[in-house]
Amino acid sequence: MNLPTRQTLLQAYQVVLYQQALHPEHFELKGRRVVRHGSYELEVWILQGQHVLRFEQGDLCASELVSDHERGVPQQGIVSAFLCAGEHEFDHYFPTHRVNYMTTVQTETLSDNLYQTTFQEMLDLARETRALTQRWTTDEGDCLSLVDVQPMAREVHVQCYHMLAGANLVLRTQSIFEQK
Repeated sequence: MNLPTRQTLLQAYQVVLYQQALHPEHFELKGRRVVRHGSYELEVWILQGQHVLRFEQGDLCASELVSDHERGVPQQGIVSAFLCAGEHEFDHYFPTHRVNYMTTVQTETLSDNLYQTTFQEMLDLARETRALTQRWTTDEGDCLSLVDVQPMAREVHVQCYHMLAGANLVLRTQSIFEQK
């Protein structure tokens, strides 16, 4: 079995913002949660090492996909896409709907000990916040995807973590959908 290198993983992960809904037949869903608050709805899909966020308010539907796959990623409706390696900030305003989308992406490779400590901290966070999680084990060790949603009156904050043992990689996104 060819194990992914850190560089290969970092070069594969991307954030894709869509102005449309994505459909579950494109993904191998491991968990789902819907949060309705005020005038908006956020649906979260968790996969192994990936996630989809679908934000709806009125007739606006925007989706965030974080994935390490290039093939099978829907091409229609893309607003923007960028690789996750390093640190990035991105925002996009949907003027017709008066909604701003903002995201911050950070990737980090950790030592074995720090990876294990961080993994335990993420499990503790998931229990405390009742985050949506997907845990799996590979030949290289324990992996985790975690999505924590904080709904507010006029915005929703979503923190996502993907921990991949093969490269001791931690990918973190913090996304906000904000009504203006």
